[in-house]
Amino acid sequence: MKNKTFNTKALLVATLVSALTIVLVFYGSRQLQNFDAALVTYLFGTVFAFFGIVYRYSVWLQRPPTWMYFKRSIKFLFTGKMFSHFWFLSKETVGNIVVQKFIYPRSKYRWAAHFCIALGCLSAFAITIPLTFGWIHFTLAPNSISIYEAHFFGFKMMDFKIGSVLAFLIFHALNWSSWLVIFGSVYYLRRRLTNPGLIATQTFEGDLLPLILLIAISVTGLCLTYSYQFMKGFAYDFLAVIHAVTVIMFLIWIPFGKFFHIIQRPAQIGAHIYKKEGMKMGMAVCPHTGEEFATKLHIDDLKIVTKQLGFDFTQEDGTSHLDLSPEGKRSRLAQAHLKARLESGGSLFG
Repeated sequence: MKNKTFNTKALLVATLVSALTIVLVFYGSRQLQNFDAALVTYLFGTVFAFFGIVYRYSVWLQRPPTWMYFKRSIKFLFTGKMFSHFWFLSKETVGNIVVQKFIYPRSKYRWAAHFCIALGCLSAFAITIPLTFGWIHFTLAPNSISIYEAHFFGFKMMDFKIGSVLAFLIFHALNWSSWLVIFGSVYYLRRRLTNPGLIATQTFEGDLLPLILLIAISVTGLCLTYSYQFMKGFAYDFLAVIHAVTVIMFLIWIPFGKFFHIIQRPAQIGAHIYKKEGMKMGMAVCPHTGEEFATKLHIDDLKIVTKQLGFDFTQEDGTSHLDLSPEGKRSRLAQAHLKARLESGGSLFG
């Protein structure tokens, strides 16, 4: 069988999304009128990241189990009680994406650190991507040297006075994001360098490099602010290049490394909808133990997916091995081993 080195469908989707992104940059910046040429390297890195993310996500969605979850979740979301589903989706988004509550049961300190990283990264993305694409830009108000205007897609959204509290918060927004990322990343880096269990199982590229990149981006970004505010621009060009290199490395690493879980996390909300609706449809009961163990919907879909993957667990009497709970499967396996040993005349304990 010929080994395919790339997925044609995913490649096409990723190419189309990348082309659409470039079109949106062109028109969103008023035909590059509001695009800052100094950010062109960041633009290339971002488009490449979009391409890689969409490609990998498309490949991931094409896997039979993932596609089954995705298809069912979309169906549930847009049928039946749509308002109830969207309310549930909103609550799950706030709880799992914004508040990061899934981390809290592990440790309140790990939750606080993870929350800082998540909030810092999400806020940084929300600021830098529109700025890089030229969708947001700032100009001096006409006939004024003390009033700035903020524009979105070329339309004036607000104005503020230079030197005001609002101006300070806006122009230093990325600094706040950087401090959040540093606090969270340093905590996790310290934990990975001192915890024996983590040291034994972690890898540099999978566990340490992501944290090092986040810290490097944040520190070099803060150094840029320090340079032009307190050092009269000393070494600013050098720091700008170092910062650009770390950012582009981060963008390139997103589709291929641990950062990809940032993109996958929202899909878990769809799985929650799937589980919730499955419970309404009824639970599957193990024929061996007589106890509920999963939703009937999940077991029925599991039978479909396993057949798509080339595995058919249907038995001669029409039932399926998948109808058994994990406990039931272990028990049946033990019984089969016992029966085989008895039939062979072997000793039970020898």
